[in-house]
Amino acid sequence: MTGFERLRDFEMIDALREILTGPIPAPFVKALGMRVVAASSGEVTLCLPVSPQLVHGGGVLCGQAIMAAMDFAMVLAVVANAGGKYRPMTTVQLQTSFLIGIPADVGEVKLAARVLRAGARLVFGEMLLTTLDGRLAAHGTTTYAFLAKKAADGR
Repeated sequence: MTGFERLRDFEMIDALREILTGPIPAPFVKALGMRVVAASSGEVTLCLPVSPQLVHGGGVLCGQAIMAAMDFAMVLAVVANAGGKYRPMTTVQLQTSFLIGIPADVGEVKLAARVLRAGARLVFGEMLLTTLDGRLAAHGTTTYAFLAKKAADGR
């Protein structure tokens, strides 16, 4: 039994949506307007609106917005992998390849993040950003580290 099976699909999606809109993400991450649309064990799918504030002077979705969305999508995938439980974590590495530009008028894109391997301290993952018609626009890989809990004396 995986951790995800402890929650039904709709409960997991609700738990991830709560994290996305709660105090964990930075305000600029919330401002991206992402929505959780699907979840399974160690995997999450979000929609990212392509809004004018995320488009750069070249008329396409900017890479910084894509990387921020990928980074937080992976946080949600790690939570889904842990059965809906959040643990403090930090990004150790994030590598992104941009394959095609996303035009300003596309409306939204799909972002899938999945855990490839999870250990006691490190999690390895992959993110795929696709157009709604399925064209791969960006691919990312990442490593996360769970943060150690502080002892009662603050160390």
